[in-house]
Amino acid sequence: MSFLPPILIPTYNRSVVVVPAPGEGEGHWAGAPSAALGEDGPIYLAYRLRRPVGEGRGFANVVAQSMDGEHFTTVATLTSEEFGAESLERPCLVRLHDGRWRLYVSAATPGTKHWRIDAVDASTPAEFVASNRRIVFPGDRAYGVKDPVMQFWDGVWHGWICFHPLERDDDADRMETRYATSHDGLTWSSPTVTLQGTLGSWDARGARVSAVVRDKTQFVAYYDGREDRESNTEEVTGIARGVDPGLLRAQGGTPIARSPFGGGAFRYVTIIDLPDHGRRMYYETSRSDGSHELRTELFPSLSPTLSRG
Repeated sequence: MSFLPPILIPTYNRSVVVVPAPGEGEGHWAGAPSAALGEDGPIYLAYRLRRPVGEGRGFANVVAQSMDGEHFTTVATLTSEEFGAESLERPCLVRLHDGRWRLYVSAATPGTKHWRIDAVDASTPAEFVASNRRIVFPGDRAYGVKDPVMQFWDGVWHGWICFHPLERDDDADRMETRYATSHDGLTWSSPTVTLQGTLGSWDARGARVSAVVRDKTQFVAYYDGREDRESNTEEVTGIARGVDPGLLRAQGGTPIARSPFGGGAFRYVTIIDLPDHGRRMYYETSRSDGSHELRTELFPSLSPTLSRG
C-alpha cells in the first residue's frame, strides 16, 4: 500500500517518549494529545492522564510547554473532580485569533456512559481553570460526545466530534465522527456524519477523527479505528480523504500505524506545523505491559503546501 505525498506516515521507531505512562499495566495511560504553537515558538501540548477503572480513570487533563517539542514543563492541570466528571478524555487545545487560548474538555457524566464537551478560555495556557467552563456539546440520551478536533480558517470554526450511541450498553463503545461549523467555536451547527467504520474491515467497530490537514484540493484526516468491541482502547491509525471536510472516506483498506507492543494501540495522532515548515506529530501508543505512553516524531523541512488550517 502506498500514499502520495504529502501524507505523513508515522513510524514508531522514529519517535521518542514525551510523557511516560503514569503507572505499569493496563489502564495506566498518558496520551490523547492535542498540540498548538504559541507566539514566538513555544509548543503547547494538552493531554490526558488515566488510571484503571475503579482507580480514577481519566483523572486529569494536563497542559505543558516546550521549546524543543520533546521536553515539556507542566503549566496547568485540570482534574475530573473540578469538572464534576467521572473521567476526562482527550482535550483539544487551540489558540484563538485574538491571542487568547481555548481548551475543549471531554467529560464523562458519573454513573453513565454519557459524555459531554466543555470549553475553557484563558489569556494564556497557564491560566486555564475549570471554574470558567461552559458546555458546548452536551450530548443527549441517544449519544455521548467526546474527543473533539477543532480548527479555524477562512472566518469559520470547523469541528470533528466523536459520537457514541447510548441506546444499548453493548453498543456504547461504537464510534462515528460528525462534522459541525460555528462562528465563535461555542455555538455549533447540528453535526452531520462525516466518517464511519467500514463493515467487515479493520475499522468496522468505529472511526474517530484525530487530526485533519488540508491543501488546496483535499482534506486528509488521521483517524482511530478498531475491528471489534474487544479492541476498545487499543485503536490503530488510518487515513481518510475528502474534498469536503464534512464528507471523508477511508483510504487504503488497512491501518497505517500500530504499536509493536501490547495491544498495538497507536491513536490520537495530532500534528503541528513548525516555523521552519517542518512538522511534529504526537500520538499515544501501547507498551508491552499494557500501559500507554505519549510519543512524538519530527518530520523536518517539509513542503508547507499541506496545512492544519
